[in-house]
Amino acid sequence: MPARIDLEQRRKDVIEAAFRLLVAEGLSGLSLRKVAVESGLNIGSVRHYFDDHRSLLVAAVTNVGNRMGERLTRYPSDVLAGLAGESAVDALQARLEELLPVDEERRIEAIVLTEFIIAARVNPIFRPVTEQMAADMRQVITDALRVLEVYDPAEEAERLIAVLGGLVLDSVTPHGSLSVERLRATLRAHLRSILLGGPGVDAAPTDG
Repeated sequence: MPARIDLEQRRKDVIEAAFRLLVAEGLSGLSLRKVAVESGLNIGSVRHYFDDHRSLLVAAVTNVGNRMGERLTRYPSDVLAGLAGESAVDALQARLEELLPVDEERRIEAIVLTEFIIAARVNPIFRPVTEQMAADMRQVITDALRVLEVYDPAEEAERLIAVLGGLVLDSVTPHGSLSVERLRATLRAHLRSILLGGPGVDAAPTDG
């Protein structure tokens, strides 16, 4: 048993090293050799867990998806039943922020996921993973909106997913350089427009 625990921890250490390289250097900076150096292991040890660059990248993004999924399990859809007004907005925002870079852990996850999605654009071998993650997110959001009795929850989920994607991109790239405060305010404004029927723009402060 101790040996197994050690092997599992080493695998986690390799994935964490891959995260750090993806954040610092992007996808082009990720290689098994660099990951070996970053994790303090020899290349042979890394290859024990991952045969190649692709398998390591898939493991990294799968780990991100699992982390997000585990956090979302804290928010079963049925607890939203009967909520209305700002209470509904609060509850839905708390759930969706688990998918957004509002702290360092989630920022790293968002960067890893963004790098992987970009890779999937030109490398179809990665697409099944991204498509499954997108389907899972779509289902979680649609279910939440349905319980909150939003009109046409599937269609509203598509619009909300587009907002979330834009917020992630503008938060982790120079494209927008959104602060966490602006991200949260923008999300809240959109959720208020869905759940309260108004524009909700008064919730968004200026960044000065």
